[in-house]
Amino acid sequence: MALGGGVLLVISFFAFRTWTKSFSPEAEASISEKDFKAHVFYCRPSRKGRVIFGGLVPYGKVWRTGANEATVIRLEQDTYIAGSLLEKGSYSLWTIPDPKEWTVIFNRETGQWGTQYDPEEDVLKVKIAPQYQADTVEMFTISLKPNKGEYFLVLEWENTRVAVPMKKAAN
Repeated sequence: MALGGGVLLVISFFAFRTWTKSFSPEAEASISEKDFKAHVFYCRPSRKGRVIFGGLVPYGKVWRTGANEATVIRLEQDTYIAGSLLEKGSYSLWTIPDPKEWTVIFNRETGQWGTQYDPEEDVLKVKIAPQYQADTVEMFTISLKPNKGEYFLVLEWENTRVAVPMKKAAN
């Protein structure tokens, strides 16, 4: 009986994941240029006419920075993030949105559902000023962009854009 219940629980879990991802599909962003490599795995919720920042995603509270599981960034080299060193490895990515300054958090715990944030596992926090744009982004989007020897981790949704500068650390 217990084995049957366990199987039912596993099937239910995978059915729930499939159902939630039908609303917020999985996505990836990667960059592989010269000696800089980074990869982000995340899920993309849609705006659907809602007020996102300051509404669905409250200001001043930790946000999973996507949907479903916690967003994960993998850095293949030691990297300066907004001037602070982060060792190569995989991290969950969290943010604390604010109209004037976002906190971007790199956390050593990965693989958890996006509501299971443990601040004790934070490795790095940086502050980034958001930019506001006239065009509205319907689906949450993360991209990795090169720019003159520097790279940017770019978060966009609704009319908000947060560009986190990244640079390979010298060997």
